[in-house]
Amino acid sequence: MDPTPTTQHPAPITHHSSPILVLNSGSSSLKFSLLQPPNLTVLATGLAERLGSPEAVINLEIQGAKNQKAIPEGAHKIALESIIDRLTEENLLQNGLAAVGHRMVHGGEAFQASTIINDEVLAAVRACNHLAPLHNPPNILGVETATELFPDVPQVAVFDTAFHQSLPPHAYLYAIPYELYTDYGVRRYGFHGTSHRYVTQQAARLLDQPYESLCLISAHLGNGASATAVKNGRSVDTTLGFTPLEGLVMGTRSGDVDPALHLFLHETLGWSLAEITQMLNKRSGLLGLSGLSNDMRTLLQEAEAGHKRAQIAIDLFCYRLAKAIAALAVPLGRLDALIFTGGIGEHAAAIREKVLGQLQILGFICDKYHNLTHGQENQGKITITESTIALVIPTNEERMIAEDCLTAIANHA
Repeated sequence: MDPTPTTQHPAPITHHSSPILVLNSGSSSLKFSLLQPPNLTVLATGLAERLGSPEAVINLEIQGAKNQKAIPEGAHKIALESIIDRLTEENLLQNGLAAVGHRMVHGGEAFQASTIINDEVLAAVRACNHLAPLHNPPNILGVETATELFPDVPQVAVFDTAFHQSLPPHAYLYAIPYELYTDYGVRRYGFHGTSHRYVTQQAARLLDQPYESLCLISAHLGNGASATAVKNGRSVDTTLGFTPLEGLVMGTRSGDVDPALHLFLHETLGWSLAEITQMLNKRSGLLGLSGLSNDMRTLLQEAEAGHKRAQIAIDLFCYRLAKAIAALAVPLGRLDALIFTGGIGEHAAAIREKVLGQLQILGFICDKYHNLTHGQENQGKITITESTIALVIPTNEERMIAEDCLTAIANHA
């Protein structure tokens, strides 16, 4: 395959009069943003959820005004048609669309960068369906729906896995029979690549340093969580693996466990492999440890009130994250900055302070005032002058996808 790639490094934004529609199509949801070049101003955002059910609804925010529309039993096509009708009513599509950008979860080893979608690209994405059976089929459905509505508009696929295709073999292989990799693609792929790429590029701008010369660690912390080492603009290691279950403690996902746990639970409790996998994905992590919630805000409140299991969940989350960050310093050789992003990373000052307190070996000293204000008065910086730098940088995957669309169109011209 020879897809048309975008560059993995920051590129100047092409001037274009038409907006870009960014879509994230899930099995029962459709998230969208409409961004206007050249500055990629957000014109509208929204989420259609519970699609295909009697409760199907679209929540829209258009130039600051919010509204909701029920679409009972509506599926993806009806939701997207309703969204387009509303955007048209607001005169936001009078110049048509420059492109439709799609968040795609899994590109396997076929895609190292974002690419213009054609039949060959779609076939390659379908060939990765077995690697992401819950995500790739609805992602493809989003492409098919948009293509039906906008047959002449370029579509661009932006892959969660693409940024991590620069990992060396010693970072992406498992120590299992090599044939499982060559015959079945069993390897570490990594995810959250669009977010990690965006915030590390932003860090280079904040530090006023060339992206291609920095050594950075990005911690994307939300209900899903991962950390990535970026050296000279390339991902060299990451915590997520073959699936989004490996690595850090997450909202409902366990992160790393002993693989022999599966056999133990099967023999002891009679659970099937499917039941064990479901438990590790849906009933573990912060939720399983605390018995309360997968939401870090709730756990911080309850821990403050004396809830012991909430505190245990927080302690384990922070400890495992600190260990992972320290490990990711190994392939970098030096560390120019650590970045916190995602819902927890951007808003939970107590978590950041606790993690930095366990990373004194890497030279981190938290600035309590700037940490409490999320670095907003200090160019994102939440550490003292003498410290290794830690930054809070809000992620913006929609903007990154829109930038990739413009670059892909320019490269394809």
